[in-house]
Amino acid sequence: MTDIDHPHAAPYSCPMIAELETLEAKIHLVTERCQTLLGDNVGLRHQLLSAQQEVRQLNAKLESASARLQILLQKIPEDA
Repeated sequence: MTDIDHPHAAPYSCPMIAELETLEAKIHLVTERCQTLLGDNVGLRHQLLSAQQEVRQLNAKLESASARLQILLQKIPEDA
């Protein structure tokens, strides 16, 4: 460790400096993980929107098929 890295390090003991460096590393790790999770979250939101759109399209197709079936069922004679 140099005075350039920690210009005010003199009042701190070596164990305290080690703890602070460990804490700094942990904070850096948490920050990286948060950034990763934010990116993952954006990707998942896009996937969710895509899946919701697909569900809407499939529901529309299902409704259309159901309506066509109802028309076909009405065309079948009752005594057939």
